[in-house]
Amino acid sequence: MASSSSCFLRSILFSSPTNFPSRSDSLSPFFPKNLTCSSPSTPSPLLSVSSIGSGSIRRVGDSRRKLSGVRSMATTASQTGKEENKKRVEIFDTEENLAIDLAKYTADLSDKFCKERGAFTVVVSGGSLIKSLRKLVEVDSIDWSRWHFFWVDERVVPKHHEDSNYKLAYDSFLSKVPIPPGNVYAINDSLSAEAAADDYETCLKHLVKTNVLRVSDSTGFPKFDLMLLGMGPDGHVASLFPGHGLCSENEKWVASITDSPKPPSERITFTFPVINSSAHVALVVCGSGKAEPVQMALNKTGSVPAGSVSAEEELVWFLDKPASSKL
Repeated sequence: MASSSSCFLRSILFSSPTNFPSRSDSLSPFFPKNLTCSSPSTPSPLLSVSSIGSGSIRRVGDSRRKLSGVRSMATTASQTGKEENKKRVEIFDTEENLAIDLAKYTADLSDKFCKERGAFTVVVSGGSLIKSLRKLVEVDSIDWSRWHFFWVDERVVPKHHEDSNYKLAYDSFLSKVPIPPGNVYAINDSLSAEAAADDYETCLKHLVKTNVLRVSDSTGFPKFDLMLLGMGPDGHVASLFPGHGLCSENEKWVASITDSPKPPSERITFTFPVINSSAHVALVVCGSGKAEPVQMALNKTGSVPAGSVSAEEELVWFLDKPASSKL
């Protein structure tokens, strides 16, 4: 296992894939200046609010509204139980509107945590989620210097490989925002899956010791400020797949998988106790091909992994209309 201090060196050494331009070189052509998400003076009308499973569901016709208006709807439905009051569902007419609202939601949390604790710890998945983060690069009020950026799972492949979640995030997001390279925590892909998972966990524990990362008082697992997750057509999140034993892992922070049903087979992944210890979790799902697992997860009618996701403060599902079509 690598020493705990190596995570900082690796985050710098691997901040850009092999033969990619450095982030400082890429900022000039890619990072937009003085742009912001426009908002009209009045919020758009709420189409409907109803209860579903445990939590509230809201169908939104136009996302161009103040974020405070969004977040005030967190517990509109009549609910019972502590967990139920922490979940809500937002449905958008278009993926474009979803992306705008997701940017506002993330920027608001960034401002909140940067003011409260001087840092913002953000975790992302791969897949279509990264595309939905595109509006974030247009927000000029974010203090990127205080961001600390992690992956909920990663494929154990070189960083320039097409299957790399790092490469996906770098191409579409990291190369366009000035997050300090030392605050981007990529896996050591020269190691085996098991060793890479142990190394990443060691890195997280070092960040806890240096007060970059908090620990949940209730679970003892790391408490990230915001976890941004996608969901697969089979209902998997991170690299936690239906029926796989890792869905029941309750001790490790980061686990390795060598038999992923979706290639590539070797990966590392955060476990459910880590995901569910996050302060805020956003589950972002688009497309009719994911409507059935969305329905199963929200109505608790099946054993899809996405249905096991929770958060210590708030879980928000961001859905476009096709993804919500079976609700």
